[in-house]
Amino acid sequence: MKMEQIADQITVETDRCVLRPLRRSDAGLLAMYMGDERVARASQSIPHPLPPGSTEAFIARAQAPDRETDIWALDGSADGLPEVLGLIALEQMDRLQSEITYWVAPAFWNTGLASEAVAALVAARPQQARTIFGAVFQDNPASARVLTNCGFTYLGDAESFCVARGGTVPTWTYSLKLG
Repeated sequence: MKMEQIADQITVETDRCVLRPLRRSDAGLLAMYMGDERVARASQSIPHPLPPGSTEAFIARAQAPDRETDIWALDGSADGLPEVLGLIALEQMDRLQSEITYWVAPAFWNTGLASEAVAALVAARPQQARTIFGAVFQDNPASARVLTNCGFTYLGDAESFCVARGGTVPTWTYSLKLG
């Protein structure tokens, strides 16, 4: 795994992709994937249908110097895949804690890319977190397997609001202690 600092956000190389900061040129692929109802319904914050301009605004927020969430594109271009295969993010919390979120475009589901990206980001510890939390909707067991594959431990059940579904959805919450 190779890392480098770019625009105060590290870049992390995995076997099949590079986790890199978002670029304005990612807007087209992000709009296509985030506009997919399956992706939106598996995320807490992506609306469906995706409003015009929301992808560009999302990228601008991800590039803001005062952001609280670092967002990386899973870039597969070195392996002949698209420049964006999905996204992974870490939101800084109190007491050296972060919350991880991720999604992979449906064409790449069940390929292990999400587990590879989560494992690489956890190993890189870009926010120096001692504990990382993750929550997934209970009707998405594949996302739960990503966390357990990466060593996360089940904490309990909760609920989170899903913009695309217009209501709260039961979740499973996980944590990973890094010391």
